[in-house]
Amino acid sequence: MIFDSHAHYDDESFNEDREQVIKELKENGIVGILNCGAAMEGARDSVKLADKYDFFYAAVGLHPEYADKLDEAAVEELRQLAKNPKVKAIGEIGLDYYYEENPERQVQREAFRRQMELARELGLPVVIHDRDAHGDTLEIIKDFPEVKGVVHCFSGSPEFAKECLKMGYYVGFTGVVTFKNAKKVIDVLKVVPMDRILVETDCPYMAPVPYRGKRNRSDYIKFIIEKISEIKEIPTEQVEIITIGNTKNLFKI
Repeated sequence: MIFDSHAHYDDESFNEDREQVIKELKENGIVGILNCGAAMEGARDSVKLADKYDFFYAAVGLHPEYADKLDEAAVEELRQLAKNPKVKAIGEIGLDYYYEENPERQVQREAFRRQMELARELGLPVVIHDRDAHGDTLEIIKDFPEVKGVVHCFSGSPEFAKECLKMGYYVGFTGVVTFKNAKKVIDVLKVVPMDRILVETDCPYMAPVPYRGKRNRSDYIKFIIEKISEIKEIPTEQVEIITIGNTKNLFKI
């Protein structure tokens, strides 16, 4: 039993076999998937997937890579998309200072704040992308105390995780937790209580060992759950039940 709290089945890597993969996921015990928009087209496609498949839900938002596309028309389209009852979050939004070709940092911060304002207006949680921008991410989170959400594919320190937890946020763990060099993320896992852990693929990216480097899919989360079970010293079934409950609680499903 798995609820994938962050996926991208709209990605072109699924174009040839999307329906077959989704059919297999349903058969393999995937009880829910939150498909997250990145570009505006991805936001639209996430809503289409949620409308088509009963166990799919959508998050709509512009990833920091597309921060320079967030004009008022884009905000209004996100607002309209969010009226669909299967849209459960604004995301993925946030900051990415890793790639130099991304929009300027100030542009990213403005887009992040504007979408946090939209989440506050709509009463929706957020799905936050944070890469090499922990300080600015935390500052903006703190400016919107009414908004809750998840920092997905968490890459910060245990101290940063604790600050996010204080603000009522959840922490998303991907296949990275299964990698040999995953010491930092395992240190984070040790300090995050079970009632704040979400599991996710970020598929088609971040496939866990033993599928590292291959196209990821939601049923591979079982390897993430096994690692959490090992670190937290509780049965895998308990990890499944708790993480499904956490996802449903955050996204009001």
